[in-house]
Amino acid sequence: MNEIFLLFEQFPSYFYSTVAILGLLIGSFLNVVIHRLPIMMEREFGQEAREFLEIEDSQSTQPPYNLVVPRSTCPKCQHKIGALENIPLFSYLWLKGKCRGCHTSISLRYPLVELFTAVLSVAVAIHFGPTWQCLFALAFTWSLIALTFIDFDTMLLPDSIVLPVLWLGLIANANVLYTDLASAVTGAIAGYLSLWSIFWLFKLITGKEGMGYGDFKLFALIGAWLGWQALPVTILLSSLIGAIIGIGIIVLRGQDRNIPIPFGPYLALGGWVAMMWGDKINQAYLSSIGL
Repeated sequence: MNEIFLLFEQFPSYFYSTVAILGLLIGSFLNVVIHRLPIMMEREFGQEAREFLEIEDSQSTQPPYNLVVPRSTCPKCQHKIGALENIPLFSYLWLKGKCRGCHTSISLRYPLVELFTAVLSVAVAIHFGPTWQCLFALAFTWSLIALTFIDFDTMLLPDSIVLPVLWLGLIANANVLYTDLASAVTGAIAGYLSLWSIFWLFKLITGKEGMGYGDFKLFALIGAWLGWQALPVTILLSSLIGAIIGIGIIVLRGQDRNIPIPFGPYLALGGWVAMMWGDKINQAYLSSIGL
């Protein structure tokens, strides 16, 4: 691997191009994860509920459904999407955004997720260069993208993504990639307990639940990757971005203020920004107050 890193250091344009193509491919896979994982969770929950209630499982004969099978199809005409129709970004442009079978419009979000993943991946590559830090930061970035869109769609932050990525952050920092292991462990604990405490304080005062348990785990994940030192800037950025977007949604769409808005996407964005520029933001703030 070190030889590959050295090769990429000598040819940075080749490195960025490789990461961009990889980002497009991963973005295509993330579209599958974003769409299918919540359905898989719902089916698993239904099966567990039927087993607990001792209800006959009428769905046991259904064909398997996971991230690999069945093949992707058009939801309207069930046209099976072939390899040439599944090339990230380019297939959407080639098909002019329409199903090859029935010409129904394909959601613009699919190519946007692919492009978004590629752009963020290249940003990570430029920031860290061809290093182990970059490799792990790409995994961190891709995980946050999947969690962001799943939370937007379903108000869920799946443990099947959050918990393994949290452990991956601790493994990375066992080798001091982003912070020392003690700071990472403290960050995971502080991240979870801080939002957990705010949750219960808000519930005791208002009788309402202000956020979900998935948000606690996601903040713990960020703490495990970046250390406890990154938590303040992460929560400040998340709150600021969430407030601006939330107010914008209420004003522009006339959305009821009592309708819950997912906080996970803003935590994810705050965590990603903290990974990339957290130190500079902290230094700028300290300088502004004369410290």
